[in-house]
Amino acid sequence: MLTSYLCKRVTVKVDRPLGSKHPKYNYVYPLNYGYIPDTMAEDGEEIDAYILGEFEPLETYEGKVIAIAKRNNDVEDKLIVSNKHYSHEQIKVLIEFQERYFQTEIIN
Repeated sequence: MLTSYLCKRVTVKVDRPLGSKHPKYNYVYPLNYGYIPDTMAEDGEEIDAYILGEFEPLETYEGKVIAIAKRNNDVEDKLIVSNKHYSHEQIKVLIEFQERYFQTEIIN
């Protein structure tokens, strides 16, 4: 579980910038999405992160982990990173484009 990251500052390497297409599923990313370099998630890859509140495509981003998207039917939880405040419901709506395929709860 990624709860140790809550309220901590992290640097995200963006590999799927705002407006880019997913390489396999062909949907467009409505936000910047990336990973935390030199970390390890349950899937054996680096920990993934959604970036909220930035409206230009980014390469990197430094922000605070404001929540975690815990996938109850998958091993890959996601960090929610922003320098702005979002409510539980706002976060849920903003990441729904991808999380609708999973049983996800927002932890903040």
